[in-house]
Amino acid sequence: MIVDDVTIRVQAGNGGDGAVAFNKNLLQLGPVGGNGGDGGNVYAEGVAELDMLNQFRFKKDIRAADGERGKRQNKNGLDSEDIILKVPVGTVIHNLILKTDGEVTHIGERVLLAKGGMGGRGNFHFRSATNQSPKQFEKGTLGQSFDIRLELKLIADVGLIGLPNVGKSTLLNELTNAKSKVASYPFTTIEPNLGAYYELVIADIPGLIEGASQGKGLGIKFLRHIERTKTLFHLISAESPDPVFDYQTVRAEMKMHNPRLLDKDEYVFLSKCDNVASKEVEQKIKLLKKINPHAYPLSVLESETLDTIKTILNKIKDAKIAPIDKE
Repeated sequence: MIVDDVTIRVQAGNGGDGAVAFNKNLLQLGPVGGNGGDGGNVYAEGVAELDMLNQFRFKKDIRAADGERGKRQNKNGLDSEDIILKVPVGTVIHNLILKTDGEVTHIGERVLLAKGGMGGRGNFHFRSATNQSPKQFEKGTLGQSFDIRLELKLIADVGLIGLPNVGKSTLLNELTNAKSKVASYPFTTIEPNLGAYYELVIADIPGLIEGASQGKGLGIKFLRHIERTKTLFHLISAESPDPVFDYQTVRAEMKMHNPRLLDKDEYVFLSKCDNVASKEVEQKIKLLKKINPHAYPLSVLESETLDTIKTILNKIKDAKIAPIDKE
C-alpha cells in the first residue's frame, strides 16, 4: 500500500561552538581557536518512484548531525553532511509550524525543509590591540525544527476515473506497459497506478463511489490525485442500467472535493461494450453525448474503439510537446 500522506518531524543540525585556544609555540603566542562547523540541512528531493513516502511509515523523526566544534591552531570544525529525503514527484510539502507550502514538481528538484545552524566563531576572531588573550567565543546557532506534512498528489497528463470495476486498470494495461491488477470485483485498485504512453503519463485513479468526498469507500485520499491531472478519461460501464447517473455521481463527488476539477478537459468512454448489444450501446452513447459531446464506446477487444482513444492521446501528446511560438 502506497503511503501518500504522512507527517514527520525534521530537525536540522546545530552549529558547532567556536573554540577557545592559545598558541603554545614560542614567539607565536595568541588566540588560535577555530570556528565551529555548520549543522546539516534537511532537504526533500524529487524521484520517480511513487512509494518513496513509505520510508516514513515508521521513521517519523529525521535529524541531521550537528556541526563539529572548532579546534586548536585555527582549524575549523567540519560542517555536518546534509540529509536528503527522497520523495515522489508531485509531493506537496506543508510546513505545519510556519503555515507555508511548497512542492516538488520534477525529478532532482530539491526543496529545503530545515536549515542547519551556523558555526560559532572561535576566540581568534575576538583578538584586538587591547584584548590579546580573548576568551570569548560564539556558540553555534540552533538548527531549524519543523513538523512537515508530505502529501502526494500525482502529476499526470491523463487520469482514468470512474466508479469501481469499470475497466480503468484494463485500459491502462492495454495502452501502456503497466501491470495493474485486474479482477471482476470492486476496488481491485486500492492505490494509483501509472503507465507511460510515449511522452504521456497516464494514472489509473482508484474507483470513486457516492460519498467518497465524505470518506466513504476509499475516501478522499484518491480524489486529490485528480487535482493535478491535466485531462480526465471518465470510464462508465456499458453494463450499468443508468450510465448518466454513474457519470453524475462521480462528477458530484469531484465537485464537493474541489469544484475546479469540473473545469478539466474530459472525455467519456462507455467501457465493456463487448458485453452489451450494439443497439443498447448506441442508445447509451446518445444519452452521454447530451451531457458531454466527447463520449465514445470502448472495448479493449475492439481495435477500432482503442484507435479512437489512441488518436485522442496522440493529440494530447502533440500539444504537450509542441514548441511555444515566440514573438
